[in-house]
Amino acid sequence: MPEKLVLDTSVLVEFIITKSPFRKTIAELFAKAERGDVDLYVNTVTLAETFYIVARVYRIAGIDDPNKEAENFITWITSNVNVVNIDVRLSKSAGELKKRLGIALPDCLLIASASAIGDASPRF
Repeated sequence: MPEKLVLDTSVLVEFIITKSPFRKTIAELFAKAERGDVDLYVNTVTLAETFYIVARVYRIAGIDDPNKEAENFITWITSNVNVVNIDVRLSKSAGELKKRLGIALPDCLLIASASAIGDASPRF
């Protein structure tokens, strides 16, 4: 059975940064997913954060249509990973984590998503 990983916004954003020291590792992770060696997941909050940040990065980089390129990136991501929808159960779980851990709510949603998938590990 393949390893299951839930990806955080930072992992996805690092992938678009050409000179990122993590880009090659992330590309290899997506290649493993394509081969079926690993199952990748993102939740809908991570997609929203990624879209926002990628559009900003593309705008700063001088890309002609940063919003369209960010949309293209989100489309590529969703064609290569499993999307976890944030429902009431996950929202409650994330709220409990927020109370206990005091970390950012998107990170709590990531952990709750990994728990809901079962045997999944969050990747920040």
